[in-house]
Amino acid sequence: MTGEQKSRGWWGRNWVWVVPVGCLTPIVVCGGGFVLIFTLVFGAIKSSDAYQGALTRAQADARVVAALGSPVEGGLLVTGNINVSGSTGHADLSIPISGPNGSAMIYAAADKSAGQWQYTTLDVVIDGTDVRIDLLPGL
Repeated sequence: MTGEQKSRGWWGRNWVWVVPVGCLTPIVVCGGGFVLIFTLVFGAIKSSDAYQGALTRAQADARVVAALGSPVEGGLLVTGNINVSGSTGHADLSIPISGPNGSAMIYAAADKSAGQWQYTTLDVVIDGTDVRIDLLPGL
């Protein structure tokens, strides 16, 4: 070659951006799918009547507010399951909650009959202590 440059093809000119984009695209798509599933599942649990009822009762209990401070808010990673078929169902949930003074876990088990949830277990356990607050008496 006497002063002439060999012309590079498309791949030779563009490989520097094609390789990273080609590798990152599947990672971004998989990550987005995971976030979507996570949002849908936890959103469905948090919008259920069983979750809302348990959280509302914990927020309204003076003993829970005294231990955690106000406001008491629900956490992100709710675990458990909810099975509903028409006007019947069963829920078994562990709901993290927190306030300015600490955090706790709500343990709720409930059965749905004729469209109404009846709790068989509704306890708040304050993290780092042996304190268990039973929210069922007086319901």
